[in-house]
Amino acid sequence: MKRRDFLRNTIPATILPVIVGGLSVKAYGAESPLVQALMGTTTDTDKVLVLIQLNGGNDGLNMVIPIDIYGNYYNARQNIAIPQNRVLTLNGNDKTGLHPSMTGLQTLYNEGKLAVIQAVGYPSPNFSHFRATDIWMSASDSNKVVNTGWAGRYLGVEYPNFPNGYPNAAVPDPLAIQIGSITSLALQGPSVNMGMSITDPTNFYNLIDGVIDPAPDTPWGKELKYIRLVAQQTQQYAQVIKNAAAAVPTQGAYPSGNDLAAQLKVVARLIKGGLKTRVYMVSTGGFDTHSAQTDTADTTIGNHANLLARVSNAIKAFMDDVKALGVEDRVIGMTFSEFGRRIKSNSSVGTDHGAAAPVFVFGKNVRSGVYGNNPAIAGTVSVNDNIPFQYDFRSIYASILSQWFCVKTTDLETIMFKNFQNIPLCVNGACSTTGLDDVYRNAGDQLIVNYPNPFVESTKITFKTSGGHTLVHIIDTLGRSIKTLADKEYAPGVYNVDFNSYGLPPGVYYARFQNGAIQQVRSMLKVR
Repeated sequence: MKRRDFLRNTIPATILPVIVGGLSVKAYGAESPLVQALMGTTTDTDKVLVLIQLNGGNDGLNMVIPIDIYGNYYNARQNIAIPQNRVLTLNGNDKTGLHPSMTGLQTLYNEGKLAVIQAVGYPSPNFSHFRATDIWMSASDSNKVVNTGWAGRYLGVEYPNFPNGYPNAAVPDPLAIQIGSITSLALQGPSVNMGMSITDPTNFYNLIDGVIDPAPDTPWGKELKYIRLVAQQTQQYAQVIKNAAAAVPTQGAYPSGNDLAAQLKVVARLIKGGLKTRVYMVSTGGFDTHSAQTDTADTTIGNHANLLARVSNAIKAFMDDVKALGVEDRVIGMTFSEFGRRIKSNSSVGTDHGAAAPVFVFGKNVRSGVYGNNPAIAGTVSVNDNIPFQYDFRSIYASILSQWFCVKTTDLETIMFKNFQNIPLCVNGACSTTGLDDVYRNAGDQLIVNYPNPFVESTKITFKTSGGHTLVHIIDTLGRSIKTLADKEYAPGVYNVDFNSYGLPPGVYYARFQNGAIQQVRSMLKVR
C-alpha cells in the first residue's frame, strides 16, 4: 500500500488537534457524556468550569501556611519554612495565610472570590505520579482502576445516546476544550474520548490567523501537507472556534513568560466569544520539588515561589479579564495536583511525595473562606509523616456538579460511584445548596474527642452528630485508612465508639469525623 493510501485509510480526523494560537485544543464534543450533560437540554445552564492541573505534586504546606501552629510547622521544615512575618494574611482569618508570592490570590480571597479547602486527599493515597493522576482524573478508589473519567461519566448519564447526531444546529460548539496535546482521562466517556485539544497558545493564534507552518519540499513534507488537509476537512469545530476568537479582538493584560496565563487567556477569549463549551482544562508543571525548593538564604524565593507566583498571577489576570469582558458571573475554576508533599522537609532543601494538600476554588460565585482546619502537625514528626486528609477530593467534584451544574442528587452517586460529602462551595440560583449553616455553626465546635490521649491499647472516641450519615474512621501517618468505626445514619446526639489498636505500632493516629457538610480530624497518640 502506498503511504498516501495508508494515511488516507488509517488516520481518523478525530485524533488530529485543532491548533489555535500555539495551543493544542482538544474539543470534548458529542463523544463526551460530560459535555452532553453540561450542554444538552437535560442540564440547562450557561455555567463554565475551568480545571487547572498543577503537575508534579504541589507542596501545599508552604502554599497555605498554618499560622496558629506556626511553631510546629517551622520545626518540621526549618530549611524551607516561610518566615511568619512574611506570610500573606487573609481578611477575617488569623489562623491561616498564603505564601508571599501569591498576592494575586490574596486579593481574590479578600474580595470574596476564593475558597481555600484544607487537606484534600483520599484514603490510602498512592504516591506514584502516574497512578495518583489517574485516581484524581477517574475519581476512583486508590485500589481500583477505572478507565473512564468523572466528567465523562457525568455526560454518559445525561446523554446515553451520544455521540450520534452531534454537532448539530442546536449544539454546534465543542462541549469541552483542553489546552494540551494529551486528552485527559477526566474527560473520557464510557466508549469514546470527548475532547478537542489545543496543543498550546501559539497554535491557537495560528488557527485564528490562518497561519500554517511551511512543510518541507520532501516526500515526508508532502505527506504532512496531506495530513493537514485531512484535519482541515474533517475538524468540525475549527470554524466555530475561529468565529468565537474573532468576536473578541481585545483582552486585558496577562503576565508575559507565564505558560498558565497564556492558556487562561485563550479560555477567557473563547468564553466571551460565545462558545457554549462548559468545561476547560489547562495545566502547568514543575511541582515535583524534591530538591532546591527554596533559596537557601531566603526561603520566600526560589523554585516553588516562582511556581506559586505563576499560578497566582495567571488566575488573577484571568479573573480580571473575565470581569472586564462581562462573563464573570458564568465562571468558576479550581486547582488540583496529584498529591501533596510530606510534612517534614528533606536534607536537599525540598519535600518528598506526600498525601493531602489544599485546593483552591475561585470565582465571583464561590463561597469564599477557608474550609476545614489547618493540618494536624505534631511537635515532632518523622520523614514519613503525612498530612491527614480532611476532605475527599471527590466531594469537591460532586459539590461542583450539584451546585454549579445542577446535577440531580440521584445521578451523583452513579457518576461518583458513591455518596460523597457535599461542601457548599458555589452560589447558583438555579441549584439548591444545603449544609452551609452547619459549616458556619459548627466551625468552632470540637465535635470529636478521645480519652485517654495518649493511650496504650485502646481509647474511647466521643463524637457529636447533627443527624444523618456520619463517618468516623482511623488514619495513620502514611494516610492509610486503618479502621472504620462509624459509617451509617444517626439520630442527632452524642455517641461513643471504642478504638482498639491491638497489633498497631506506637505513634500518631488520626480519627476523621464527617457529618454532612462538616468534618474534623482528631490526632491521637499511642504509646508503649
